[in-house]
Amino acid sequence: MNSVSSLAQAGTQKTWKTRYTVLLFIWLGWMFSFLDRMIMSVSLPFIGKDLGIDTTEQGLIISAFFLAYAGFQIPGGWLGDKFGPRKVMAFAITWWSIFTTLTGFVFTLPLMLAVRFLFGLGEGAFPGSSWKTIATYFPSKERGRATAIQSSVNTLGPALAAVVAAAIIGTLGWQMVFIIMGIPGILIALGMFLWIRNDPKDHPHMTPAELAELEASKEAENGGKGAAEVQIPFAKVLKSPILWQMALIWFLFDITFWGFSSWLPSYLMKVRGFSLAKTGVMAAIPFLCGTVGTLLGGYLSDKGKDARKWIYVVASVISAGFLYLVFSVESADMAVFYQCISSFFMFLAMALFWGILMDQIPTKIMGRASGIVNFGGQMAGVVSAPVMGYLIQTSGGRYDSAFWFMIIALAASAVVTAMLKNTSGQAAEI
Repeated sequence: MNSVSSLAQAGTQKTWKTRYTVLLFIWLGWMFSFLDRMIMSVSLPFIGKDLGIDTTEQGLIISAFFLAYAGFQIPGGWLGDKFGPRKVMAFAITWWSIFTTLTGFVFTLPLMLAVRFLFGLGEGAFPGSSWKTIATYFPSKERGRATAIQSSVNTLGPALAAVVAAAIIGTLGWQMVFIIMGIPGILIALGMFLWIRNDPKDHPHMTPAELAELEASKEAENGGKGAAEVQIPFAKVLKSPILWQMALIWFLFDITFWGFSSWLPSYLMKVRGFSLAKTGVMAAIPFLCGTVGTLLGGYLSDKGKDARKWIYVVASVISAGFLYLVFSVESADMAVFYQCISSFFMFLAMALFWGILMDQIPTKIMGRASGIVNFGGQMAGVVSAPVMGYLIQTSGGRYDSAFWFMIIALAASAVVTAMLKNTSGQAAEI
């Protein structure tokens, strides 16, 4: 058997590939990123009571995080491209874990705003480097499912956070949620630093078959040129229309996502009359359904590259329709059921979005480009939380107008997505 045949056979063997261990560490980093930010959603009513603040001021606590998180997306992406994602990811996780723990020792609103802002800086440095690592270690044909697996934390994180936070608050108080949840991140950061390498070629466990597969994928992306031959100035990146179009889609989508995630526990307790324990379970179920949608979206992204933008459009519209039913139905149990359907289609659309992005953006600039796109999404967090808090407060505690805010944003993201020109799997001209 010649060397080419041997390489092909090795590449088709069903063995655990190094890139999936890399993905596991990234997944764990993202999981605790979501846990550490989403426990705030369940804690807010109790923090509001202890600090004596209304829903608008509670929204400011969420916005303080998102302001820093959004603001550091582009610098964080630049750091990942400049110095390599390995150190950036490990440092980012360590930083935000420290400030997660410190949140549990805060008893005034100004200090809470400061601590959550600093917490957001750490989390803001992480996304660009994580997506760059996925783009570096995974060939184009697998990036949809890789990003879907990574994105499953968008649903599992809030679900687990709701259960964990409710359990700890019920026994130890809201402060201990933050003190406890800051500890595991340090261990994840250490493991990530020891295992991951910036370049797959430098990883001792990468096989020749894996490296050959990656090289072939990079050459296809760059029109037959090796990845090292492609140099793209940052100024040119900023001028790319497709990049800002993707950022706008993510901004509109995340208005709905962050509104849904941040205010769902409060909605279930205050409007639907659920207890803290029941809220923990009922707030988790829609996100678990969303996990299924995320994984299916990743599969569809890889298998149907030509149709995925239209699948995104249809899924977003369906999700928006069921969001309307959530607040309009009288039965609390049916409201949770409709939340489950809405969540399934919302996160299916999300996985498709990131599959599109991974193929539209050259790997060489993935840190900077994904940072710009995610900046758009996280600005939605800055806007969504206080706007929804204000809408709830001015309507006497009703959530109808807040839900309409989310519905319109999600439908608008579908409209902009329909206008995308190329989503077939080849990187756009940047």
